[in-house]
Amino acid sequence: MTHPSQDSFFDHQHVTVIEPPKGWHMLNWRELWAYRELLWVLTARDVKVRYRQTVLGAAWAIIRPVMTMLIFSLVFGQFAKIPSDGYPYPIFVYAALLPWTFFSTAIGTSGQSLIGSAHLVSKVYFPRLIIPMSSVGALLLDLLISSGILLLMMLWYGIGWSWNLLLAPVLLLATIFLALGVGTLLSALTVAYRDFTHVTPFIVQIWMYVTPIIFPTSLVPERWHWLLYLNPMTGLVEGFRSAFLGRPFDLVGLGISFGLAVLVFVAGIAYFEKVERRFADVI
Repeated sequence: MTHPSQDSFFDHQHVTVIEPPKGWHMLNWRELWAYRELLWVLTARDVKVRYRQTVLGAAWAIIRPVMTMLIFSLVFGQFAKIPSDGYPYPIFVYAALLPWTFFSTAIGTSGQSLIGSAHLVSKVYFPRLIIPMSSVGALLLDLLISSGILLLMMLWYGIGWSWNLLLAPVLLLATIFLALGVGTLLSALTVAYRDFTHVTPFIVQIWMYVTPIIFPTSLVPERWHWLLYLNPMTGLVEGFRSAFLGRPFDLVGLGISFGLAVLVFVAGIAYFEKVERRFADVI
């Protein structure tokens, strides 16, 4: 069975009928693929908007995680003397800040993306999911730059690169799925309930402190590890540490985090698709 090309999707024989969904309604992958060029355009727009009329431009992709790393290293590494599993604390915390900074920024920007694109949503039809997806995709460039800084820092501290780095893209994919799930859910809720504009930063702040960023999981008694695993970012943060620092992976934690990431993604997309038809009326 052959699949129609993008041209046949948009030709005169194709008609898009917008109607209330019936029963279980999930993502229309064929339609989303047909609008892939729009996704690229919106992603490029979001990248440009992030650094438009800024003095330092793309340098902010480096400044934010580096400054956070320096503050955490001073307060928690030097003053509080929090252990770092034998690794230099700046490297230890920076490896965790990579996925966390991407994730927290992604759910913040994608959560507000529909409100920020109200002029598009109310005037023309296209898969609305493209808007939060473009917000998440625009942050991949920042993550790539920050990862390069970490690789250079590892050489400075005498920590060699290992084959574990080959699994970093897999961990990134799981982080993207989780960010999309949470981000799309928050974007849909924000359209209906504007309170989430103020709730989202609070959720991100609390989430950070229950994620092992400034502390290792070894600091938590083993009998309470199951509580840490309820947070899907726990396994992903520890996975990034293992990938960059060359230490063994926590396969149990990774398995739980991957499973939760998929569940959150499915739940977020399902809710988004269910209420998508009402966006143009209430936005």
